[in-house]
Amino acid sequence: MALIYSQLGKHQESLTQAREALRLDPNGLNFYNLVSSLTSLNRLDEAQNTITDWRSRNVDSPYLHFSLAVIAFLQSDAAQFAKQFAWAAGKPGYEDVALALKADTVAYVGHLGEARELSRQAVASAERVEEKETVATYEAAAALRQALFGNQVEAKQTAARALRLSRGRDVQFGAALALAIAGDTTGAQSLADDLVKRLPEDTIVQFNYLPTLRAQLALDPESGLQSVEVLKGAAPYELGAPATATFSPALYPVYVRGAAFLVLHKGSEAGAEFQKVLDHRGIVLNSPIGALALLGLARAYVLQADTAKARFAYQDFLTLWKDADADISILKQANAEYAKLQ
Repeated sequence: MALIYSQLGKHQESLTQAREALRLDPNGLNFYNLVSSLTSLNRLDEAQNTITDWRSRNVDSPYLHFSLAVIAFLQSDAAQFAKQFAWAAGKPGYEDVALALKADTVAYVGHLGEARELSRQAVASAERVEEKETVATYEAAAALRQALFGNQVEAKQTAARALRLSRGRDVQFGAALALAIAGDTTGAQSLADDLVKRLPEDTIVQFNYLPTLRAQLALDPESGLQSVEVLKGAAPYELGAPATATFSPALYPVYVRGAAFLVLHKGSEAGAEFQKVLDHRGIVLNSPIGALALLGLARAYVLQADTAKARFAYQDFLTLWKDADADISILKQANAEYAKLQ
């Protein structure tokens, strides 16, 4: 129940169930679920206290180390993150998860080349233990990252690799959204249509994945209102974290709605959506949209003719990406946009 409520965006209810599960059986997985529920509510001090309790009971598990890594990311504790990453090195079945986690983490600050290599290593590590579906999720996550950062060709190629390995729900969504962002509307629409046919009663597909895909496919000035309209169905579930252990496309309905409002030149509405992404860091974690929401917010302030706030928002993004790879398309755009405000 804790997991289901989390996927549906009902994080307070998830926390209640996670506490009860831990009371009934204080094992590593239940500690992890409680930490995740607290993290989703941005209650990091309580999450840290739960980890302390976990350790005091000598209930060691991989979940403990991944929880510590996530908290370390949210608290900008590079030393702790590195310690947990080192713990996983060489451990079959866990090393790949750590590599994927680090790939997203370095991409969050614009180190796309390093992220690409870490994703490749995660794929290789998962292949060694024959985790085909996991490999596919890594490829889908990498494809989506490339698309969001403006690398259309690589996004399409990586999405294709993911789809050759699996047509699982989460893989197909990640690949389809990557294709939609990268401009392959035909391929993305075909994948969306397939999800409709195969999973007509899947709540996450019907009320999160499909509205997000349809909204992204309609993302242009002429049909931007359609994007906003189709995402109304996702609203009750938009804070959900439909996560696997290796791919968590959380708050994408919110992010795409923000992009739709930008296209429609509705700055206030766009800003509210991107701020929602920023306000839920415990759900978004190290997803690329956590960083890109800063840029979206800056663009929203430009539309509002609030130059001062726009400058600060651009500065927040460019400071986060101060050491980013210089050839990233979206970084070049951000620098050009910021220069116009000077």
